[in-house]
Amino acid sequence: MKLRHSLFIIFSVLLTFSVSAFAGNDHVETDKNGVILAGYDAVAYFTQNAAIEGSAEFTATHNGAIYRFSSSKNRDLFTDNPEKFEPQYGGFCAYGAALGKKFEVNGKAFEIVDGKLYVNKNEDVYEVWEEDKSENIVTADQQWKVIKAVAASKL
Repeated sequence: MKLRHSLFIIFSVLLTFSVSAFAGNDHVETDKNGVILAGYDAVAYFTQNAAIEGSAEFTATHNGAIYRFSSSKNRDLFTDNPEKFEPQYGGFCAYGAALGKKFEVNGKAFEIVDGKLYVNKNEDVYEVWEEDKSENIVTADQQWKVIKAVAASKL
């Protein structure tokens, strides 16, 4: 009985470690499976100016997050230059970052500004962010330096 209990404890510790290893980090907004951008294709935002759902068939890992792509071509473009396609503020909501907060995103509310990907919590939040986009980006850039390493739950 003690052996079974010990094995259960070891298994539980290993499971906890493995889940946390794939759950991203405080710098990156991912779901419980470690997927960023709510599973949307980071390259498609740039090449198709659209939120296209990615597939578990085409993935790449960058900065602790799993990116999904709609094609192997997009995956390969990403792996050749991930910094070109990664979202600003670790994939957290751009307007939230301007407010000093970290909000998850739905992957549908996005904009490319000066070659950089900005995502927002949802379409309603995007509309507010867009009203003063330039100022919101400047403010979010400043705030991100402060909040980057802080867990979303602590903000």
